[in-house]
Amino acid sequence: MIEATSCGGVVIFRGKILVLYKNYKNKYEGWVLPKGTVEPGEEFKETALREVKEETGLRLTSYRFRGIVTFVTETGLYEYMCLYTADGFEGELQDCDEGTLEWVSKHKLSNLNLWQGDYIFLRLLEEREEFFSLKLVYEGDALVQVALNGKELP
Repeated sequence: MIEATSCGGVVIFRGKILVLYKNYKNKYEGWVLPKGTVEPGEEFKETALREVKEETGLRLTSYRFRGIVTFVTETGLYEYMCLYTADGFEGELQDCDEGTLEWVSKHKLSNLNLWQGDYIFLRLLEEREEFFSLKLVYEGDALVQVALNGKELP
């Protein structure tokens, strides 16, 4: 069963990526990308642009659809996330009511408290130019299975 479809932007500027430190109602504490749920009638691109604008204050001017990530839980719920990368924007960072925004050097991302799968798709965005499909299966908070473009990875 599909639980949600979200879209977000990986905003890249001078070798850094914009991330959001979130403590959401004591359910999740850690670093995430600016993203959110697709609203009725909205295209994926529109969601990514809206969510980045709402959470950061930045209006993306140069962006590209790079991949889709399928998250699967042990209960069989699916969430899809459409990933866009952006290297052009207008505006200034604004305070976000969902957490604290920070520019983090790409080489320091591994030091952040991210979901295991986030490290994988961020690496893929860095290493690959072509579009990819990534499936991440979680049991609780543990990543138990990874498939890239339909092929299971070790």
